[in-house]
Amino acid sequence: MLITEREKLSEEVGQLIEKHGPGRAALMPTLQGIQKKYSFISEYAMQLVADKLGIHPVEVYGVVSFFSFLYDKPHGRFIIRLCQTISCDLAGKDRVARQLESDLGIKFGETTPDGKFSLEWANCIGMCDQGPAMLVNDQVFLKVTPEKVHDILEGCRKVFGAHALQSEEVA
Repeated sequence: MLITEREKLSEEVGQLIEKHGPGRAALMPTLQGIQKKYSFISEYAMQLVADKLGIHPVEVYGVVSFFSFLYDKPHGRFIIRLCQTISCDLAGKDRVARQLESDLGIKFGETTPDGKFSLEWANCIGMCDQGPAMLVNDQVFLKVTPEKVHDILEGCRKVFGAHALQSEEVA
């Protein structure tokens, strides 16, 4: 018997809720778990979460749309967030932003056609004394320069290539 994608997602949502417990307290970790696996939270996934937690779907959508680190549309494997505070601005954020856009061929708010990279602004990373500061997924990079951008992106490409090789070996 073939399991459909929707059945698989329903099972995974159920496992996440079982892990985090019933009720509203499980909402955020369940959504984070879905996003970690699928890179975004679809409308169908939001409906499943609402049904399984016994809350209104609008509440789930409200959480997804409110938090800037949750997405309702596909994003890249590597989400690059560049801090846009005044301290990072004074430290050369604009040069770093231009280099990122140039190297990736996209603007902030976009995802590369291959689905590897998304560029976003962050309001504050909390590293004001070491700017420009940048997050790549959960990894923080400090005192980023245009020259460092090349190395950071190359590191991401190597990681992505390693994951692709592992996937091919499994198949």
